[in-house]
Amino acid sequence: MVRGMTAVRKGGWLARLGLGDQHARTIGGVVDHRLARRAVLDEFRRGRLRQDQVCDAHPELMRAARSVGEPAAEPCPVCAKPDLVLVAYAFGPRLPSHGRCVATMTEWDEIVRTARRTPGAFSAYVVEACPSCSWHHLVRTLPVVRREQGSSRSSKSG
Repeated sequence: MVRGMTAVRKGGWLARLGLGDQHARTIGGVVDHRLARRAVLDEFRRGRLRQDQVCDAHPELMRAARSVGEPAAEPCPVCAKPDLVLVAYAFGPRLPSHGRCVATMTEWDEIVRTARRTPGAFSAYVVEACPSCSWHHLVRTLPVVRREQGSSRSSKSG
């Protein structure tokens, strides 16, 4: 594992989906937010950011972290407690504008089915959160369904 990168535990459902580090490079369309995370943590460790500035997670994210978060393979980078979890959200047409928190493989399968039959882009966001100190950071974003190139365009030629 690369230092400073949050990984999912091997047995978790996020790892089986390919939302973990091991499959991120092969999915396509993945945006990894590792550098932004590292920059925030570096500023915090240098004393340029206070803990209340980096540990300010929204109450709904904290509720999701406590209720459905999947334990991460490393401790919280701020408080060092082993409580760090990953929470997945899906966004797209026919989903709530605030996204949908995905807690199980069954819910994920339902979102994938919706994405396959609905035009438009569906994205998944994986967020790390610590219920102990309220640290949070976006880990990565990725497409829910990999669309074939040109599948959303008309096949007519002009």
